[in-house]
Amino acid sequence: MSVGELYSQCTRVWIPDPDEVWRSAELTKDYKEGDKSLQLRLEDETILEYPIDVQRNQLPFLRNPDILVGENDLTALSYLHEPAVLHNLKVRFLESNHIYTYCGIVLVAINPYEQLPIYGQDVIYAYSGQNMGDMDPHIFAVAEEAYKQMARDEKNQSIIVSGESGAGKTVSAKYAMRYFATVGGSASETNIEEKVLASSPIMEAIGNAKTTRNDNSSRFGKYIQIGFDKRYHIIGANMRTYLLEKSRVVFQADDERNYHIFYQLCAAAGLPEFKELALTSAEDFFYTSQGGDTSIEGVDDAEDFEKTRQAFTLLGVRESHQISIFKIIASILHLGSVEIQAERDGDSCSISPQDEHLSNFCRLLGVEHSQMEHWLCHRKLVTTSETYVKTMSLQQVINARNALAKHIYAQLFSWIVEHINKALHTSLKQHSFIGVLDIYGFETFEVNSFEQFCINYANEKLQQQFNSHVFKLEQEEYMKEQIPWTLIDFYDNQPCIDLIEAKLGILDLLDEECKVPKGTDQNWAQKLYDRHSSSQHFQKPRMSNTAFIIVHFADKVEYLSDGFLEKNRDTVYEEQINILKASKFPLVADLFHDDKDPVPATTSGKGSSSKISVRSARPPMKASNKEHKKTVGHQFRTSLHLLMETLNATTPHYVRCIKPNDEKLPFHFDPKRAVQQLRACGVLETIRISAAGYPSRWAYHDFFNRYRVLVKKRELANTDKKAICRSVLENLIKDPDKFQFGRTKIFFRAGQVAYLEKLRADKFRTATIMIQKTVRGWLQKVKYRRLKGATLTLQRYCRGHLARRLAEHLRRTRAAVVLQKHYRMQRARQAYQRVRRAAVVIQAFTRAMFVRRTYRQVLMEHKATTIQKHVRGWMARRHFQRLRDAAIVIQCAFRMLKARRELKALRIEARSAEHLKRLNVGMENKVVQLQRKIDEQNKEFKTLSEQLSVTTSTYTMEVERLKKELAHYQQSPGEDPSLSLQEEVESLRTELQRAHSERKILEDAHSREKDELRKRVADLEQENALLKDEKEQLNNQILCQSKDEFAQNSVKENLLVKKELEDERSRYQNLVKEYSQLEQRYDNLRDEMTIIKQTPGHRRNPSNQSSLESDSNYPSISTSDIGDTEDALQQVEEIGLEKAAMDMTVFLKLQKRVRELEQERKKLQVQLEKREQQDSKKVQVEPPQTDIDLDPDADLAYNSLKRQELESENKKLKNDLNELRKAVADQAMQNNSSHGSPDSYSLLLNQLKLAHEELEVRKEEVLILRTQIVSADQRRLAGRNAEPNINARSSWPNSEKHVDQEDAIEAYHGVCQTNSKTEDWGYLNEDGELGLAYQGLKQVARLLEAQLQAQSLEHEEEVERLKSQLEALKEEMDKQQQTFCQTLLLSPEAQVEFGIQQEISRLTNENLDLKELVEKLEKNERKLKKQLKIYMKKAQDLEAAQALAQSERKRHELNRQVTVQRKEKDFQGMLEYHKEDEALLIRNLVTDLKPQMLSGAVPCLPAYILYMCIRHADYTNDDLKVHSLLTSTINGIKKVLKKHNDDFEMTSFWLSNTCRLLHCLKQYSGDEGFMTQNTAKQNEHCLKNFDLTEYRQVLSDLSIQIYQQLIKIAEGMLQPMIVSAMLENESIQGLSGVKPTGYRKRSSSMADGDNSYCLEAIIRQMNAFHTVMCDQGLDPEIILQVFKQLFYMINAVTLNNLLLRKDVCSWSTGMQLRYNISQLEEWLRGRNLHQSGAVQTMEPLIQAAQLLQLKKKTQEDAEAICSLCTSLSTQQIVKILNLYTPLNEFEERVTVAFIRTIQAQLQERNDPQQLLLDAKHMFPVVFPFNPSSLTMDSIHIPACLNLEFLNEV
Repeated sequence: MSVGELYSQCTRVWIPDPDEVWRSAELTKDYKEGDKSLQLRLEDETILEYPIDVQRNQLPFLRNPDILVGENDLTALSYLHEPAVLHNLKVRFLESNHIYTYCGIVLVAINPYEQLPIYGQDVIYAYSGQNMGDMDPHIFAVAEEAYKQMARDEKNQSIIVSGESGAGKTVSAKYAMRYFATVGGSASETNIEEKVLASSPIMEAIGNAKTTRNDNSSRFGKYIQIGFDKRYHIIGANMRTYLLEKSRVVFQADDERNYHIFYQLCAAAGLPEFKELALTSAEDFFYTSQGGDTSIEGVDDAEDFEKTRQAFTLLGVRESHQISIFKIIASILHLGSVEIQAERDGDSCSISPQDEHLSNFCRLLGVEHSQMEHWLCHRKLVTTSETYVKTMSLQQVINARNALAKHIYAQLFSWIVEHINKALHTSLKQHSFIGVLDIYGFETFEVNSFEQFCINYANEKLQQQFNSHVFKLEQEEYMKEQIPWTLIDFYDNQPCIDLIEAKLGILDLLDEECKVPKGTDQNWAQKLYDRHSSSQHFQKPRMSNTAFIIVHFADKVEYLSDGFLEKNRDTVYEEQINILKASKFPLVADLFHDDKDPVPATTSGKGSSSKISVRSARPPMKASNKEHKKTVGHQFRTSLHLLMETLNATTPHYVRCIKPNDEKLPFHFDPKRAVQQLRACGVLETIRISAAGYPSRWAYHDFFNRYRVLVKKRELANTDKKAICRSVLENLIKDPDKFQFGRTKIFFRAGQVAYLEKLRADKFRTATIMIQKTVRGWLQKVKYRRLKGATLTLQRYCRGHLARRLAEHLRRTRAAVVLQKHYRMQRARQAYQRVRRAAVVIQAFTRAMFVRRTYRQVLMEHKATTIQKHVRGWMARRHFQRLRDAAIVIQCAFRMLKARRELKALRIEARSAEHLKRLNVGMENKVVQLQRKIDEQNKEFKTLSEQLSVTTSTYTMEVERLKKELAHYQQSPGEDPSLSLQEEVESLRTELQRAHSERKILEDAHSREKDELRKRVADLEQENALLKDEKEQLNNQILCQSKDEFAQNSVKENLLVKKELEDERSRYQNLVKEYSQLEQRYDNLRDEMTIIKQTPGHRRNPSNQSSLESDSNYPSISTSDIGDTEDALQQVEEIGLEKAAMDMTVFLKLQKRVRELEQERKKLQVQLEKREQQDSKKVQVEPPQTDIDLDPDADLAYNSLKRQELESENKKLKNDLNELRKAVADQAMQNNSSHGSPDSYSLLLNQLKLAHEELEVRKEEVLILRTQIVSADQRRLAGRNAEPNINARSSWPNSEKHVDQEDAIEAYHGVCQTNSKTEDWGYLNEDGELGLAYQGLKQVARLLEAQLQAQSLEHEEEVERLKSQLEALKEEMDKQQQTFCQTLLLSPEAQVEFGIQQEISRLTNENLDLKELVEKLEKNERKLKKQLKIYMKKAQDLEAAQALAQSERKRHELNRQVTVQRKEKDFQGMLEYHKEDEALLIRNLVTDLKPQMLSGAVPCLPAYILYMCIRHADYTNDDLKVHSLLTSTINGIKKVLKKHNDDFEMTSFWLSNTCRLLHCLKQYSGDEGFMTQNTAKQNEHCLKNFDLTEYRQVLSDLSIQIYQQLIKIAEGMLQPMIVSAMLENESIQGLSGVKPTGYRKRSSSMADGDNSYCLEAIIRQMNAFHTVMCDQGLDPEIILQVFKQLFYMINAVTLNNLLLRKDVCSWSTGMQLRYNISQLEEWLRGRNLHQSGAVQTMEPLIQAAQLLQLKKKTQEDAEAICSLCTSLSTQQIVKILNLYTPLNEFEERVTVAFIRTIQAQLQERNDPQQLLLDAKHMFPVVFPFNPSSLTMDSIHIPACLNLEFLNEV
């Protein structure tokens, strides 16, 4: 391809720019060979004429297509040059915020100066196990590549981190070590990975300092080797350091600081333990205040110092050593502040003896003050004959002091590094290691000295190794692909290295000059000029005679020779070192004792003169001088050679750190500084080497998919893609040197991919033009057809309009004629009607006149008739009214009589309060008030009536008197008082009338008020009724509202409870998971201890306990926890403390259990003591004072003897009872098979009846004897009234019998003799009847005593219960009183409401109490029913057996020749086995069982068999058998799962069986909650004796562990398929176009085989999972949860890879994802698993796929994205938008402004800071109860299980 084709119009190029280094421009005119300039247009539309150097023919660099910009790998760029690299890094850093970029085998890391959330544990797990080119560039990807190559190739690895100060080297190395510590964590409890990480704070404190470029700059180089064992777990580490910058201890430039440890120590000087250091603020010391500001913004030195101390402690540095270290550091600060005074002569100096800093220095280091004061100002000169002591000038003393301070710090630094290595050292054999080299990058300053020279020398060596490694990889790639290759000419810096380190090189000349007694820097510089002036890498500056220039690989550097000799010598006077060697502190003395120097320290007297000859010291001084010939340069060269040997023996991985700007601004890119560092760190050299060969590599398949558009149609018929690619390239690229065909790839020269992209774009552009032409022609045709159709339509409508208008005219004309006709007719008709109406009117008036005349005559006649009618009617009505009035008067009188009677009854009833209460319940108070008012008025009326009656009687009496007087006067002659009497009578009559009128008025007023009151009462009753109705309505409304609110609240509470339950279940299952991990670890440790121990005297557990009993973590029926604890303690003693400390958690748990049991035992003992004290108090209170006391010792002995006898007899009775039960059972069994056996059951009943009768007789005898003894005792006491009485304690606590002291003692001795000698009772009498009677009476007395004790206990319990009831009643009464008081204070309405509430609460409490009582009664009823069923069944079996025996006996008697076969009983669903067969049962049924053996059997058959065995043990009431069987089963299942920890089928098999066994224990537990679906037959199979609730919990925990293991296995099988199937495989063929990949795609970590999977592979695998779980009878609910968890894992892994891979964030990937998700949803629906919630777990992935396909330009698009992506966090949305990559040039990138808009709209979200989903998250599993429909007696046991020893019951 010619130059003219490349540099054509619209081609974009790069031109140099003084500000931006490179600037983009576009050609406005084609370039022709020979042109002297290019016509360019800049990005700001400025026109520029760019001149071209015709002689060199250097055209500007071409710019890559936009589709290649932003690539993960710089080698994927088609044009490989400096501007392309710089632009790609800038776009990734500023627009996408990606700080990591690959450049071939180099990881370029740009310091963002900001904390990014890309280093969490989730990111580490996401990169773990991934190939390097599959994910986005990251430091974790480099670490994973090193770890994987170490594990696969078994070769040591190195990670070389370099860069200038402030570029982030230390942080990158720290993250790499964190990755190794997380992925390769130690298998033991040594926590070596934590120690490796803990070394970082210490090394940063003593080796890092603030510089002008970096606040935490490493001032030394370090190489950390992390050792791994054969399982690739970290076992140890080792650190090597290089070239510590000692000069910083004594000098700091402006705005710089000394090492951090000095400032940290000063910040912590106020602590009590540091008072003796005599430190103050850092500004007070010379060595820490030279740089100015002593603080760093955002850094707390005191807090950092605490972290440093914690790191020291973690690494095992003792507290005393830490204090010694801090003393040495503080002494250096004091040494720097010593004041040195110059004498007058100028040749000598002195130090004041009272100098406080010198005193503190000597005190802290433990050296003599006088000697140090002397030798700081003097030095010793040794000649061949004598030794002289000479004074020093002020500058010499200062130099010597600074040299001593540097030497002390360097020795302390080396000591700390040595002890860190000791702490990180391991005794185990190291299998391999990974080294992390954190070393300074290439440095160039305005003034460069010895340190910069050594640093750049080291970088020259590293660059040489880097170049050779890159060249080696290129050569290997070409040889692997079998393509011809030529030697690539790359920059070889060996001449520069030879200039420095070769013979008579710069270092040799420097060492030689240091040996010269009066050598100077100027002389050494002159020798350099003379020796190396001819070298091409050495130059002499024009204006200086003390500087020299070395041409390094990165740049020219000018070094100033001043100080080279002094720094290279690193001179420290021997006298000062000897003083330090003699320190009284061991650590200080050890710092300066060199093993290679056996010379003891020499001391001098205090008063030494200036010339003292010490002959004996001369030979040692020569030896020490030989040692001092090893200069700093020589030591550095040696250590550098060792480092290079180590690196050459490993596989290196390179990390180049770039500092984007000097101002430390976050995400700010300075192109000048970036280019300078890219040149210095070798990135551009890598690009140049790659560009010199074939930098672009394409797989044939990818090339064919990308450039298929360039293939001709006839060539596509060929099926061989390689042949097609060959023909295409030969046709497109004419120069055969521009490409090569490898075995699996096509190799291109630089620029060829861009050319192919241009051809592809042109092809697409041509096709686009063709499509546009065709579409535009089609659009024009469509437009023409549309116009033609519109024209025809218009014509049709116009013609129709004209035709309609003509028709309208014709219609109008015809209508006008019709209108005329009708108008004329109307006029004629109107004239006719007018004439006719006139004639009719005349006729009407005439006829009316005649009619009126006739009407008047008729009217007159009618009126006369009417008058007659009315008169007659009036007369009849008057007669009728007279009769009617008479009848009405009679009716009224009668009705009045009846009404008065009814009124009287109503008044009586109305006066009663009961009536008013019935009428108005709620208005009692008002009715009472009205009643009172009526009563008052009645009283008033009564008083008035009484007054009236009195007045009337008075008037009557007065009238009678007056009548008598009148009669008297009439009788008396001569008098005529008639006039006066008449007047008086008249006056009395008027008064009487007035009184009658007043009475009538009062009666009227009373009746009126009474009516008003009645009316008011009626109104109040009506109002009360209305109020009642309103109240009922309000109550109904309130009830409805309360029901609604209650329903809502119940829904909310249900949701909250469900959430809390899920959280609790998740926490519990996490605890179960942690327990299983601890259990696994315990098993591993125990196995390791067994292997290590290998001793014949191994202690075994008892046979009745399982070896794994402590692992099962469930309560035992018979095993003691204390016994387990003692076993654990004994095992600890056998193993030893050190090894036992590895599992201290188990020991602590056991110890805690022992303490709990001890506390429980103490509590029980205290309760027992209290009970005994109470009993003793009762005994002391009960006997009267006249009782006689026994001897205390005898009494105690007698009581203990009595207790022993009772216990022995109790045991004997229990044994007799058990023997009787067994005898009855055996005889019942024999009755079924034998003939004519006696009825043992009836015999036993008879015996019990006889024993009962005997007991009654004995009771009567005892009562008779007791009365006789009491009466005799009373007679005896009556005769001894004068003697003193002694209180006696009865032999039984509740007995009322009083015994004499002598009789009691004799009885006690007799009992002792009978118990000790076991003699016969024959000594009492010959027949022994008295002894037997006494024995029986004693037993009867004991029985009576027991009954009395039981009665007393019942009485006490009854009293306590009554007391508690009394207290409860008192509390209830108090509450009622309080409630009553509160009620009185309320209003009447509130009182009613409150009363109702109280009544409701009371009824509710009573209801709850009744419910509890009913539940208890039901429970007791169930128990009694169970017992009744058992007894009924036994009785039925016994009766059946008796009937069968009788019938057989009769048949046998009738005909003995007939043989009757016994009918076998039905199988009861129980399996019996012997105890010794338990191990065989577990082995055949659990340990050795394969799921394939039960392929045709009932699912979960082992669970059913185990339950039938448990049921038989329950039937026989054998708790030890139940415990042993369940324990062995659980431990056997655990062993099987541990052995098959990667077998999905086996794990699923035992999960289903464990769940089924758990369901059986629930279904047949007897709990009605689990028996609702049982049949009557299944209810017979319930457990009778044992409650296995605790074992159900253990089985539930075991099921959780098995479920978690099942999920782990399934995830392990699915995880390798997910990324390939969901993201990489083309489910829709031809949809995605392949982008150029890069150098990284040939990562050595990738296997040669094809590991690609398609979605069908995932679906096939899930089909296999589903088939296995269904065939093995796993519960459907658990299957749903399994697939929900697996779909969540698919979602998390896919989304995490999408968030970490730029190459898959495209529109086509979104389409592929949506298609794949739809296929998975279809699979779920096909398997009826869509209800599992698996689709909901895929919601984040669905939204991510939609986000990739949405439009991303406008504000509306941003709002749509924010409303759609609710399941994605803000970080995830922004990350996907940043990663979005167009697959061709027709798509546009997402702009930064659009991303900022998204971020602004999502600010209010409270999303978690975590970027990635937790792929290890596990949903809590729930095992719902799923009863079986099978009955135990229907299960058949196949012969393949080898369980013949099980007997069906």
